[in-house]
Amino acid sequence: MLKYLVKRLLTLVPVLLGVTFITFILIDIAPGDPAEIMLNRRDIEVTPENLERAREALGLDEPLPLRYINWLQGAVRGDLGTSFTTGEPVTREIISRLPATIELAAGGLVVMLALALPLGTIAALLRGTVGDHLGRLTALVGASIPSFYLGLLLITYIAVPTAWIPVMGRGEGLIGLVLPSLTLGFGLAATYARLLRANLLEVLQLDFIRSARARGLKETVIIGNHALRNALIPVVTLLGITMGHLLGGTVVVERIFAWPGVGRLAVDAIFNRNFPVIQGYVLLMGVAFVFMNLLIDLSYRLLDPRVKMEEGEG
Repeated sequence: MLKYLVKRLLTLVPVLLGVTFITFILIDIAPGDPAEIMLNRRDIEVTPENLERAREALGLDEPLPLRYINWLQGAVRGDLGTSFTTGEPVTREIISRLPATIELAAGGLVVMLALALPLGTIAALLRGTVGDHLGRLTALVGASIPSFYLGLLLITYIAVPTAWIPVMGRGEGLIGLVLPSLTLGFGLAATYARLLRANLLEVLQLDFIRSARARGLKETVIIGNHALRNALIPVVTLLGITMGHLLGGTVVVERIFAWPGVGRLAVDAIFNRNFPVIQGYVLLMGVAFVFMNLLIDLSYRLLDPRVKMEEGEG
């Protein structure tokens, strides 16, 4: 297990290098001048002299490879540069937004699990019945409704009439998390419920389930300890990708509810051509995806001890 963990951690380095360097190139060739945007935001006249001074101050007068190497050296020390628009350290800006994103990701995950697990399980156990059709229809509706439209529906028909749920921002306590979590979790639940149903139906046809029933085990034990546990492995695989997206910030939901997360920070940085913030966000996304998928791979052993981390492992 330790050997496998070290090997996977070492793969993090080339992945992050490749992702950040490609992002550097794409940002550099994109239209727009960050120096001009900064001058306009500060109400400074855009002249050739002012542009040249602004580019020197931002380090944009240096060649692209040198800029990337300088950024990389700083990133190793935890210094992701300074925001072009605010003048604040990028690391501080990202860290200040992370708690809001983690709250939203956790809330969406709770809603997703609360809906997907019972819907998928009941639909599989009641295959072909009215309950199965209702569960599949609910999942289809959830997968079909765009998150921005669902968010607007929740605001219009829940937040506005009741007036006790905040519409914008985090609010006080957990009440402000209700609508964003429902918006985020409902769409995810639809996908996971359908996947769980399909996997559970397949597992229920396997020989070890028939053997468990032949031994007289209770149906709840068979479903909970045997069938569901094996059916969750593909679901957990998809969960690793989903968690990477959630930790990277859900841009649409954060925009609708004015949620102060890293996704909203990244969108603002893209519009303003704020290179350091974009690169910091890309680095965060890369780390989130790699580590979440590593945790998911390690969790396979908990779900199924037969899963091997390395060839030759017993």
